[in-house]
Amino acid sequence: MEQSLHDKVVLITGGARRVGAAITRKLHAAGATVVVHYHRSAQEAQDLAAELNARRPGSVTPLGGNLLKVPLLAALIEATIARHGHLDILVNNASTFYPTRVGEITEAHWEDLMGTNLRAPLFLSQAAAPHLAARNGLILNIADIHGLRPLRHHPVYSPAKAGLIMLTQSLARELAPHVRVNAVAPGPVEFPDRGLTEEMKQAIIDKTLLKRRGSPEDIARAALFFAAEAPYVTGQILAVDGGRSANA
Repeated sequence: MEQSLHDKVVLITGGARRVGAAITRKLHAAGATVVVHYHRSAQEAQDLAAELNARRPGSVTPLGGNLLKVPLLAALIEATIARHGHLDILVNNASTFYPTRVGEITEAHWEDLMGTNLRAPLFLSQAAAPHLAARNGLILNIADIHGLRPLRHHPVYSPAKAGLIMLTQSLARELAPHVRVNAVAPGPVEFPDRGLTEEMKQAIIDKTLLKRRGSPEDIARAALFFAAEAPYVTGQILAVDGGRSANA
């Protein structure tokens, strides 16, 4: 699938680090021009852009912004169009993830977790829709298997990802036939920087059928599949979870 995304323009939110960076590298290697959105990861975004632009000059643009600010979302789309003339793929990858125990949940937790995981993908997709329709494009949401089965101590995050899964299926109906909308639901691939002990991480891994942790590259391969090899697939949620969702 080398250069299968030649002449395609991709906007990836949270594309500078972790899973987002793996998706950026994978789609770029397939020939895409990539706009890498970041919030607090400015240095990582600049470094990634420099690395990939050294391979193909002018092929990666870092673009900063706080996705909790709704007016910024349409501006991100317009900045991408202004820079490259069109948009073919929107990857809603940016996410916040941390526990919120009942009795300790605040309005700020709700605004943050719902804002990044659900509201931002909705308003970005809405702003991108006419541009994507003109190119028979794709919206790819990075969901979570815990949007399908709840994760203990995460009663805000899990519903936010559940909403993203339903948003995926709803937008697939709303934007057909000119825009495909799909989601990847990772399992234990990247753990958060805080909030989980090594014992907790191992317990999560033990619930997979493959008994091992996945990698960001696993998610990036799924993203490339939807971007380059699935023109007749829309409204689908692909679990990349080592069999966790099949293990009752």
